[in-house]
Amino acid sequence: MKKLTLLALTLGALSVGAGCHRNTRESAKDDMEEAGDKAKDKAEDAADATGDAVEKAGDKVEDATDK
Repeated sequence: MKKLTLLALTLGALSVGAGCHRNTRESAKDDMEEAGDKAKDKAEDAADATGDAVEKAGDKVEDATDK
């Protein structure tokens, strides 16, 4: 009886450990995807800001040459 109980506890611990590892791996994957999405959003925001700055500079040059 003690051997069967020990075997059941060992197998239970191994299966829980495997499940935790899978959850950790999936959580890490989700975290990386989220970080990638945030980086992409920041890059798009920076590109928009740069485009706006270039457009404003072009407008100033145009206004200066019109006078």
